Amino acid sequence: MSEDGDTRPGPSVRQVPDGDNMVRLVCPDCGFIQYDNPKIVVGAVASWQGRILLCRRAIHPRRGYWTLPAGYMELNETAERGAAREAWEEARARLDISGLLAVYNIPRISQVQLIYRAALVSDDVSAGPESEAVGLFDWDGIPWDELAFPSVRWALHHWREVGDAEEFAPRTNPPGEVGDYLE
Repeated sequence: MSEDGDTRPGPSVRQVPDGDNMVRLVCPDCGFIQYDNPKIVVGAVASWQGRILLCRRAIHPRRGYWTLPAGYMELNETAERGAAREAWEEARARLDISGLLAVYNIPRISQVQLIYRAALVSDDVSAGPESEAVGLFDWDGIPWDELAFPSVRWALHHWREVGDAEEFAPRTNPPGEVGDYLE
C-alpha cells in the first residue's frame, strides 16, 4: 500500500495494449502502460596533443578495465552537456566538444551510445569517484587488451579515422558488430 492508501498493483500484467504491437507492462486497474525504452549513454573521445584520455573503471561492470569517460544521460540535459558532465565526474576533465563522432547500438543491453569527439581544455586530469586511475595515452600505448567494452575500441578507431577533419559523418557499429564480448 502506498502512503496515500492506494492499493492498486500498478503495471503488472504483460500484454500487447490496443493499438500497439509490443508486449508491455499494463496496470489491470487503470490501463496505464509502462514503456521500457533503451538507455542513452553519452561520452567522448577526448584528446590532448594527440594523446587520448582513458579512465580505469572503479565500478562494475568491467571494474579495472579502461574506458572512455561516458555514462548514462540524465533527465533535462543535452547529450553534449551529458558527455561533458561524465568527463568531469570520471576524470575531472573539461572538454571542448567538436562534433558527434559516432552512434552505437548495443541491443543486448538496450543501449544507444552517443560518442563525441572532444579536445581537453587542459591536461590537468585526475580520477573521479568512478575511476581508479586516468591517463593520457599515445595511440601505441593504449591498453587494447584491457579495454572495458567493444564500443571503446570502435570509438578509438573511428576517432583516428576522422583525424582532424572539420566535417565528418558520424560513424556507427562496424559491420556485423553488436557489442557482444567474451568475459
